[in-house]
Amino acid sequence: MTFTETKLAGAFIIDLERRTDERGFFARSWCEDEFAAHGIFLPPLQANLSSNPTQGTLRGMHYQLAPYEESKLVRCTRGALYDVIVDLREESPTYGQWIGVELTADNFRQLFVPGRFAHGFLTLEPNTDVAYQVSAKYTPGAERGLRWNDPAIGIEWPAVPQLVSAKDQVHPDFQPLATPATITL
Repeated sequence: MTFTETKLAGAFIIDLERRTDERGFFARSWCEDEFAAHGIFLPPLQANLSSNPTQGTLRGMHYQLAPYEESKLVRCTRGALYDVIVDLREESPTYGQWIGVELTADNFRQLFVPGRFAHGFLTLEPNTDVAYQVSAKYTPGAERGLRWNDPAIGIEWPAVPQLVSAKDQVHPDFQPLATPATITL
C-alpha cells in the first residue's frame, strides 16, 4: 500500500499496490504492521456499509465525542463519491480545515479518517456503496454533526446535493468545541 498523508496531519489517502496477472489483480487493503508504521492504529470494532441509490446523496458531516470518537478506513465498493473530512482537533494547526477525496470503485483508493474528525460524503453516481471499518462502536448519545454547507468551513462540494436527510440538514454551524470534548453516558 502507498500511504500519502494529507494536509490534515494523521489523515491518509491509501492506494493499493496491485499484483496483476491474467486473472486480474490481488492487493492488500489492510495490514496492521503497515498501518502502524504510519502511526495508524485502527483495531476495527465495527464495519459499516452505506448503500445509496440516488446520485447526489449527501451523508454528513458526522462525528462522535470522546471517549467514543471513531477512526475510519473508508472506501467505495460500487460507484463513486466525494469523501470529505474536517479536522476537529482544537490543538491541531489545521483545526477547522477540510479536505475532499474522490473514492471510486475503479480507483480502489481508501481514506483513513482519524478520530476527532467530522466525516461525510456526496455520491457522484447512482447506486454508490461505501464500506468502512470503524475503531469504535456507534454510540447514539455521543453522536454529533456539523452543517454540510456551513460557510465557516467552506466545503466545496463538486455538485449540489440532491438528497440530504432531515437530520443532516439541521446540524449546527461549526463552533469551537467545548474543552474537554467528552461525554459521559
